[in-house]
Amino acid sequence: MIPTRVVLARSIWKGPNIKIPPIKTQARAATILPDFIGLIFQVHNGKVYNDVVITENMVGHKLGEFSPTRKPFTYKQSKNK
Repeated sequence: MIPTRVVLARSIWKGPNIKIPPIKTQARAATILPDFIGLIFQVHNGKVYNDVVITENMVGHKLGEFSPTRKPFTYKQSKNK
């Protein structure tokens, strides 16, 4: 799976500006393969897409493990102290 590369207009002396667009997916059960290392996935959590940068430690896990679906609980600060 090789994403298409977008080459943006740029002056010649600066060199090419290659930007790899993130891959949007709703497949939270997809297994991360070694070919995905270094790619950016946008994994849907039910409301928004979260960016996930794939590293070597993530190989073999599922994409959904790195995009939480619930907000972490925080205790409210009381004003009467």
